[in-house]
This record gives sequence, C-alpha cells and structure tokens, in this order.
Amino acid sequence: MSATPAPEFTAGRVLLAWGVHLFTATGAVVGVAALVAIASGDLSQAALLILIALFIDAVDGSMARAVGVAEVLPGFDGRRLDDMVDFFNYVLVPAVFMVGAGSLVHWSVVAFPVLASAYGFSLADAKTEDDFFLGFPSYWNVVALYLWLLDLSPTAGSLVLLVLAGFVFVPLKYIYPSKLRVLYRTTGVLSLLWLIGMAWCVSDPARAAQGYAVKLSLLYPIYYVGLSLWIGGWHRARES
Repeated sequence: MSATPAPEFTAGRVLLAWGVHLFTATGAVVGVAALVAIASGDLSQAALLILIALFIDAVDGSMARAVGVAEVLPGFDGRRLDDMVDFFNYVLVPAVFMVGAGSLVHWSVVAFPVLASAYGFSLADAKTEDDFFLGFPSYWNVVALYLWLLDLSPTAGSLVLLVLAGFVFVPLKYIYPSKLRVLYRTTGVLSLLWLIGMAWCVSDPARAAQGYAVKLSLLYPIYYVGLSLWIGGWHRARES
C-alpha cells in the first residue's frame, strides 16, 4: 500500500503560517525591550511592553488555528516556540520587573516562581486534553503588575509569590481563555477591556492609584478564578 501523499498548500497560506510564527516570536523581542526599560528605570514603559507581549500571546493561538499552521508547516513545532516565548515573558521578564520595582524583600525570592514554573512548563499535562491549564498557569506578568500598581509592601509581595508558586504544584484546572467552550465571547470581551484598562493604569500609575481603576480591574482576575472554579472542576484531582 502506497503512503498517502502530503497535502500541498498555496504559497500564500505558507507565508501566512510563517507570519503567524513570526508574530509569536515577536513577543520575545517585546520582552527584551521590557527588560531594557526595567534596566533604565522606566517601569511604566516596561509594564506597557509586558501587556503588549500578553496581547500577542492572547491572539497568536487563534491565528495559528485559523491558518492551520500545524498542517501547513508540520516540520516546525509552533507549540515549542510558544512555550519558549511564554516562559520568557510570563516568568523571566516579570521576575526581573518585580526585582526592579522593589516588590520583594530580596531578589532571591524570584527563585520560587522561576523554579516552580520551570517544573510547570515541563509537565506533559500542563495543558490538558480538554483545554485547561493544570496548576497555576504562571501568570507572573499579571502578578508583577498588580504588586507594583497596588504598591504592596515587599513582605506582602514575597508572600504572594510564595503562595502562588505553591499553587503551580496543586492540580487544579484553570481556563484557557482562547480555547473556552462556554462563555468564549464574553470572556474575550472582558479580557480586552481588562487589557485596555490595565494599559491606562500602567501608563499613569500615580493617577490610577488616586482612583479606583486598579481595584476595579481586579474584577477580571476574580472572574477568571471563578470561571475556573465553575467549569474547571477544582474538586477533581490530577488523574494518575
């Protein structure tokens, strides 16, 4: 029996597929720019760049599925690329940001989220077959921004990091917003509104601190956790 020939795709679709991968990889460049901003002491610019990288990651998966990059470019591992960029932007860049912002009692505290996330990213079931994250999904970029915007004490910030690092090892399911099977559009709209609101807050943190913008923005993380609790089945343990 002869092997089934591989499907052929138009040059335009191949270019689109490479373009999606390039878009994903651009997130790492944005992360480097954020590190440069941190080194120069411009935390507001760094925070905005962190949000831009978050936006790139939020939409590149949908773009990849729309183009069908896995079928068009089967020899290129887009998931590995995404994981590398995510570890950089969700773990390493925020770790440096928290140190630069003085959010921790000592820089070494970032070892806990970095090591925990290295473990989390390496799990075969870090992303479950039914499209959830298993264990705290290393949203250290979001944590870093809130520690800074809420002006928490270094002691409080360090405790938050230690607790959340521990939750990386707790097999609870957290929603994967771009792959939700219920409330997809609602969550997408709320995510966009949160991103816009956070961009305004980090662009003028002093003004945002005078009002309720930062505290109101916490409604979205509360919604995220609540939805994870509801449809993620937190009462279920990881299957052996």
